[in-house]
Amino acid sequence: MKLPKYQLKGNRSLRIFEFISEGPKGRIPKIIKYSETNEENVYNLAFGNKNITGDIDDLAISNNRDSEKILATVVSTIYAFTDKHPERMVLATGSTKARTRLYRMGITKYIVEIKKDFEVLGFRDGSWHQFRINEDYDAFLAIRKR
Repeated sequence: MKLPKYQLKGNRSLRIFEFISEGPKGRIPKIIKYSETNEENVYNLAFGNKNITGDIDDLAISNNRDSEKILATVVSTIYAFTDKHPERMVLATGSTKARTRLYRMGITKYIVEIKKDFEVLGFRDGSWHQFRINEDYDAFLAIRKR
């Protein structure tokens, strides 16, 4: 995605990234974490505001008018994470139905570009399906093409 992105600070394993959202609401620390799941090589992408304890607050609403820049920044971490660990798949779901819908809209908007590097699946009705525009999903899985 050729969109402006925030400067990232990542750890050595590229499983934790931090950046600062800047906008009318001020400077808001954000954090992205990739965590192991019960499925082999599937890592959950968690994202949100960095709270006072250093954890993710994935229910906070910042309204800092930089959602495109934030989306591009989060996507850049998926590239970095799967560059370092190409065998790993990235699972993403919103903390609410509305956020999951926002993720679907973001994927839809950039699906042509995303499909150059990733296979994208959507989860609904208890199983995974090829991602299709205008279909609702409960979660998404990004698989890096080799």
